[in-house]
Order: sequence, then structure tokens, then C-alpha cells
Amino acid sequence: MMVRISRSAHVQMVSHAITGLPNEACGLLGGAWGSASIESFVPTRNADESAKTYAIGPDGFLAADQQLGPLGLDVIGVMHSHTHTDPYPSPTDVAKADNPLLEGWIYVIVSLRDTQPMLRAWLLDGGAIEEQPVEIVEG
Repeated sequence: MMVRISRSAHVQMVSHAITGLPNEACGLLGGAWGSASIESFVPTRNADESAKTYAIGPDGFLAADQQLGPLGLDVIGVMHSHTHTDPYPSPTDVAKADNPLLEGWIYVIVSLRDTQPMLRAWLLDGGAIEEQPVEIVEG
């Protein structure tokens, strides 16, 4: 499955990851339910306030509903940053994703380990980790 991310959402994700330092940053991905096209990004606060973990609180989901609803979009995934490691799901990321309500969600990780931020997308299901190719598209 090719994950298509609008250029504007990509820029917002990387920017939010950088401004979230020294903590991990997080946000919700907007698109049509069941699709792999990320049309919008809703930055949220990291309720964990941690450099090693993240959590999106109820205020983040409310903000997503308010921003995405009028656009006819749904929450189709989550983005978070890794401040010092590769954009690969940690054991904590995988454990948090093991929730049947989130099946099919796209998990985007932005790594700030190197000079250039690196973004990768994943499907996480029942402990399985499957990388998805990413294409940045106009929009």
C-alpha cells in the first residue's frame, strides 16, 4: 500500500516534530476512512511530555474532529517523532498500537536523529510491523 502524504501535511509534520523538541511531538492524520492518502495533519500536544513516549489526550481528538469534520475527513492515523532514534517503531510504539479499534491506522514516525528529518510510515497490527512506501504529493 502506497501512503500518499500531501506536501502541506508533510511540512506540518516535520515542523511540529522540530518545535516539539526536546520531547516527542505527535498529531493526528486526516484522510478518507479506509484510504492511505493523508490530506491533513492536526498537531496535538504530547500529553506524556516525554522525550521517549507520546500520548494524544482527549483535547487532541477534539481538535481533530473540529478541523477534519468540516472537510469531510476522518482520523486515519497518528504521527509522532523520535528525537534521537531511527523512524522505526519502538517496542512501546508497537504495544500502544495493539488495539483492535485502531486496526488499519497509518503510523507515521518522523526521526530527528540526523541533520535532515526522516519520515517513514508503518502498519502495526498484533505485534507485526510492516513498512509502507511513502509518496509526497501536491496538496
